[in-house]
Amino acid sequence: MLLGAGLTAAVAALASVTVFRPGPAPATAATPAGVRFWNLPTGSRIAYVHAPATGRRRPTPVVFLHGGPGTPGEGVPVAGAALAADGFDVYAYDQVGAGRSTRLSDVTRYTVARHVADLDAVRAAIGADRIIIVGQSWGGSLAAQYLAAHPEHVAKVVFTSPGVLWPAALPHGDGDPWTRLTPAQKKRYDELTSAPRLLAAAVLLSVNPNAAHAFYGDREADERFHRLALVGKDTTSCPGAPSRTPHENRQGFYVNQITSRDFRKVPDPRPALRRVRTPALVMRGECDFVRWEATRDYRRTLPNSTLVLVRGAGHAIAGDKPTVYTGLLRAFLLGRRLPLPAYTSDDPPR
Repeated sequence: MLLGAGLTAAVAALASVTVFRPGPAPATAATPAGVRFWNLPTGSRIAYVHAPATGRRRPTPVVFLHGGPGTPGEGVPVAGAALAADGFDVYAYDQVGAGRSTRLSDVTRYTVARHVADLDAVRAAIGADRIIIVGQSWGGSLAAQYLAAHPEHVAKVVFTSPGVLWPAALPHGDGDPWTRLTPAQKKRYDELTSAPRLLAAAVLLSVNPNAAHAFYGDREADERFHRLALVGKDTTSCPGAPSRTPHENRQGFYVNQITSRDFRKVPDPRPALRRVRTPALVMRGECDFVRWEATRDYRRTLPNSTLVLVRGAGHAIAGDKPTVYTGLLRAFLLGRRLPLPAYTSDDPPR
């Protein structure tokens, strides 16, 4: 009996240090100059940046969608200034649950439908009947969902290193950058993912997401998620590429987890997309970790699409080859000849 009581006390003491004591959660940083907010009718408060058009203003604004889910950019994206100089109003926003945008108290509301509704509310907020969408990674998957739901509101669409169109088509996933970790990175990854509080939250998340959220709050979860992102930030480029400089516009843990889970349940958008004639450009980096079948599905599905291969680029084409990326965007949006040839083979690039 005494041994049992002592063991119970020891476990409780350990739990107070590991599971029940909150981990690090840094203070909220000041909002940078140039960041504004939309209060959307969906209930989302959305942080965004705007590069206004200069010169002869074109009627269709450009909206950039970041990846993740829940991995925002910082500031005006690569090519944004050049597109603004071409006369396009350029917008980039932090999707709900990420960056400086709203964190939802009911995390089960982080759904694909919510993201589509937010994007349509953004379109209305900027007073545009039609928009040009540039979607990176998960942002490409979201762009496809929006195009399937609202084709009349999309003038052109660019998919850069897009994620899978429909997860059920690739039951083994569309690629895993974590397989590229060095031994040192893998050790740090294992340390971060084996933290007792994260493991406890993961168990709760599978049973009751809002209970997980109450136990493991946004600030703590987002900080852990950010540290994981730092471990893997250089795994998605070609071997030998320069290390990336991280920014401090933080990822959203719960929007990533819940949206990813919901995405696996959505109906197949491809029948609707096969009827859409919207001009589409698909960019794939030579070293992208996303499976070739996922990229090829965009070209096969969208009848008015062109796929180009960017040599020397990984998943983040804008970061690895900014000049090539900018040239492709400008040419496509201005209706000029693309600076790279179309990739038409069904076989993966070599």
